[in-house]
Amino acid sequence: MSRIFVTGMGVISAIGHSVAQNRQHLVSGTCGIQRALDLFPTKYAGLLPFGQVRTSTETLVKQLQVTDPGVTRTSLLALHAFNEMLEDAQLSPEDLASPETALAGASTVGGMCLTDELFADANHHTNGSPYTSSYDCASVNMFLQKRYGLKGIINTINTACSSSANSIMYGAMLMRNGFARRAIVGGTDSLAKYTINGFNALHILSREKCTPFDENRNGLNLGEGAAFLLLEKEEDINGKKVYAELTGYCNANDAYHPSSLSDEGDGPYLSMQGALQVAGLTPGQIDFINAHGTGTENNDEVEGRAMLRLFNTAPAFASTKSFTGHTLGAAGAIEAVYSILSLVHQEAYANLRFTKPVPSTGLTPVLAHSPMPVRHVMSNSFGFGGNCSSLIFSKP
Repeated sequence: MSRIFVTGMGVISAIGHSVAQNRQHLVSGTCGIQRALDLFPTKYAGLLPFGQVRTSTETLVKQLQVTDPGVTRTSLLALHAFNEMLEDAQLSPEDLASPETALAGASTVGGMCLTDELFADANHHTNGSPYTSSYDCASVNMFLQKRYGLKGIINTINTACSSSANSIMYGAMLMRNGFARRAIVGGTDSLAKYTINGFNALHILSREKCTPFDENRNGLNLGEGAAFLLLEKEEDINGKKVYAELTGYCNANDAYHPSSLSDEGDGPYLSMQGALQVAGLTPGQIDFINAHGTGTENNDEVEGRAMLRLFNTAPAFASTKSFTGHTLGAAGAIEAVYSILSLVHQEAYANLRFTKPVPSTGLTPVLAHSPMPVRHVMSNSFGFGGNCSSLIFSKP
């Protein structure tokens, strides 16, 4: 079976507009979550903290030289990360447009960030709206396809918070089954009133900066961002820079509840176990886990139980959502980049604002940036509907 490597990365989040900026703030412990939200009018702007990318939509349009009508902030964030990935990977225009290059992109917000604009057009115009075609989640990949003349397999994945982890997995499976020679994988989501109101209705938004895995955690902070990675086969590396090998992946579902995981963490346990089996690794070989760690009561306790169930003694772990907020469909890809940075720089990042373990697990995450030997790192992404995915990246 052909080995698959990561040869390019791009990311934008509340803590930086590049891979280098994101790492800089992960190392320094600089949180990107703030109460300021100026993307659209909402009563929650001064009440709730958010992981907003500190660049306006209008500025992104100008910086990225986008002239297409109805392009969403979701697509602009994707384009920013996509461009960095292309430059980093030095993928030629010919290879990018090749039918052998697949694009597996994820999003849960899609064009919902323009719901108000679409609604206004529906009330004031009778001949359609430029926001109609951009409303669908697939509009992001269709925008990238048009801009770059992509001709390979293109698919959009929406499995809630595990979406872009599944896009990485899907791209690898396309390659291993002969449907693609290389795959661009990742995801994007922007902050939107639709999702803010939806998560608030679930009573899981914290009024303070989130505290993943802490006994007194009281919810998550929504964030936004995008990340893309280039996956290439071993035979196509030819002396290229290689960040990591994608050695393991698995998706599982405990089918327990629309928005909660089962008490014993069957889905997380099975996804982590399955990823280890694909990688041919034992639990003791995982050096660090970039945990899903949303800061909600259910998720953190259940993920902790699943780790204890599988590893007996949990490896070093942390939730980088304490830096960025929960970026929904982009989380799996952004945190895959962070996991790879752990490998490249032999370090673990902090779980910010932790003070006291959950009594039922007694687990304490990494509390400060820590140099440490990292050979294999696991990245967890668990979505609504029990859709759970785990990825394993290894030093090449």
